[in-house]
Amino acid sequence: MGELKRTPLYDEYAKYGAKTIDFGGWELPVQFSSIKEEHEAVRNRAGLFDVSHMGEIIVEGEDSLSYLQTLCSNDISKISVGGAQYNVMCYEHGGVVDDLIVYHLKEHQYLLVVNAANIEKDFEWLKKHAQGDVKITNKSDEYAMIAVQGPLSEKILQKLTNTQLSEIKPFQFKSSVDIGGYSVLLSRSGYTGEDGFELYGEPKAIVALWNRLLEAGKEDGLIPCGLGARDTLRFEACLPLYGQELSEEISPLEAGIGFAVKLQKESDFIGKSVLIKQKEQGLSRKLVGIEMIEKGIPRHGYKVFKGDQEIGVVTTGTQVPSTKRNLGLALLDIQYTDIGTEVDVEIRNKKVKAQVVPKPFYKREK
Repeated sequence: MGELKRTPLYDEYAKYGAKTIDFGGWELPVQFSSIKEEHEAVRNRAGLFDVSHMGEIIVEGEDSLSYLQTLCSNDISKISVGGAQYNVMCYEHGGVVDDLIVYHLKEHQYLLVVNAANIEKDFEWLKKHAQGDVKITNKSDEYAMIAVQGPLSEKILQKLTNTQLSEIKPFQFKSSVDIGGYSVLLSRSGYTGEDGFELYGEPKAIVALWNRLLEAGKEDGLIPCGLGARDTLRFEACLPLYGQELSEEISPLEAGIGFAVKLQKESDFIGKSVLIKQKEQGLSRKLVGIEMIEKGIPRHGYKVFKGDQEIGVVTTGTQVPSTKRNLGLALLDIQYTDIGTEVDVEIRNKKVKAQVVPKPFYKREK
């Protein structure tokens, strides 16, 4: 095992009592106070996350649009400058290379924000399929990133800027925004199921803003949050996690993110023909929500049965902090995916009753 990578904010963790873990080769905080407290703060007030481990890749050049159209499942031509879009890159067989956000910075220039564990893989994949006038640059080391998430995030952030934040709509961003005297790219986006903002900037600026924001948000209950709460929040909102709900073996259609797959777009993206076939023939399995009827918590990797027949696997599961429901996301044989269908989850060699329930498990009221 090599030495764990650290984000520019690592030295700040100790000040706030962080407990760190190895997350895909990064030493990151799993929690500062407790997962339950941090989860509750984001749902009701606001939480601040260090997400500097995420990767940033710039794609630019005259042919950047047509190039990205051949790699991404969504329709890149629909992103206007100042807009962002959720996307998937697929392998030829329809499995997922990575899920990512594409930002349209200016004409012929895009920022791709990719999962930390996939930075090198994605960069190589992008270079391998480069065509026409495109330049691909891995800028991950030049960026740091924090996310303010929760219903009070706009109010807190507004204290540090003259930019009217209410004018930035979800999946829109502004470049060179002055926040607390530092220039950042400010995006209305996140990974918690709540309203919120993500701030991209130079490492020194982001470290300074981490502390400025915690100070500015103190009276509104803003607290630092770790990966534990980030996972329970995204799980409750049923947002997929690469390596669990998405992988080389799981297609975006099976994972339930067909909204990001535009099979009707003119461009022929990698994996498109397989996904068209999958849609036409009907899925053989899909991701559903399950809730335990009997006592037990479904965990990642647990097998799911119907009688003696193994019908799928749990991709993520936990007891949700806000409602105490024992919930899971599971990739199941299509025959057993109707709401109300009873199944068994194998927990420590014992079959425990569960049933298929609607997802998402949480949706913010408008």
